[in-house]
Amino acid sequence: MIKKPVFAIGIMSGTSLDGIDLVYVEFDNNNFQNFSILHSETVSYNKEWKFTLQEAIHFSSDKLLELDLNYGDLLGATVNKFVANYKIAKIDFIASHGHTVLHEPKKGRTLQVGNGQVIANKTNQKVVCDFRTQDVQLGGQGAPLVPIGDELLFADYDYCLNLGGFSNISYHTNGKRIAYDICAVNIVLNKYAKELGFDFDDGGQIAASGSILTSVSKELKALSYYQKEAPKSLGLEWVQEHVFPKLVASDANPTDILRTFTDHIAWAIANELPKEATVLVTGGGAFNTFLIAEIKRYKKVNLILPEVTLINFKEALIFAFLGLLRVDNQVNCLKSVTGARKNHSSGEIFYPN
Repeated sequence: MIKKPVFAIGIMSGTSLDGIDLVYVEFDNNNFQNFSILHSETVSYNKEWKFTLQEAIHFSSDKLLELDLNYGDLLGATVNKFVANYKIAKIDFIASHGHTVLHEPKKGRTLQVGNGQVIANKTNQKVVCDFRTQDVQLGGQGAPLVPIGDELLFADYDYCLNLGGFSNISYHTNGKRIAYDICAVNIVLNKYAKELGFDFDDGGQIAASGSILTSVSKELKALSYYQKEAPKSLGLEWVQEHVFPKLVASDANPTDILRTFTDHIAWAIANELPKEATVLVTGGGAFNTFLIAEIKRYKKVNLILPEVTLINFKEALIFAFLGLLRVDNQVNCLKSVTGARKNHSSGEIFYPN
């Protein structure tokens, strides 16, 4: 076991492209629940980077290799600025999720750009990254990876629900952790808010003013993904194939689409929760007060929103924790969650050269 306490930087970039989330965390290696987020920050993407990451799914292999290096350079520079701004002196390692360009576990592939060696060289620090590939090679979904953190850091809650680009849930039952993606969230909502000139639907106010498109709602609820058993996960490809075409075909205004899809999210999430469950809610969607109210309207559950730093940075925190487990060669990927052939310690470790 590595020395304690442990100081780490966690980096996360989600599918909603809000920006690069960074946390500087202190972990107690004798009791993982004793952690402190010492510093945190979200660095927004400029227009060029946002466009590049949105379009990367269409890139050639050569262009993806170039993106991997360039994005690693961006992450390294971003970390260096974060370290300088907060005068961070002690770092045991950096753990980077990277940015997911494609995720197709059925085809045996998942790609997160952000080259670990480039980050290590740029920051002169040990770097842990590429947390998903090994799980896919072991027959797993490569996602979700956060549940090991839910299990060891947030065991006091019945359920952990994240509302980001997608919603995902995890819980402990019958002696094991179960987790899966539920549905798309901000990856859809933000797209239609942007059509109205906003980066996002603040508090769900736009959706609240719209009307539900009944036929579209029925089509969305009939998607076969909702009948599948876990383990299961979602990616941008699924949204582009199954969700956006239905919304576009409706020829409805963005306000009514926002109302309809917000209702859909609430319905999908409520279906996964028993009455009176205690649920830790994090991710940007936790600030969507209309969505939170709609979930409660569908099902009487106790949705607990923690302090703002944890809402915003839980995933970055947990990737720092995944890095800690990987450096210690402890299990950080659960077969009960991903469907892999075995529990394993996932992630590549890079040293500066």
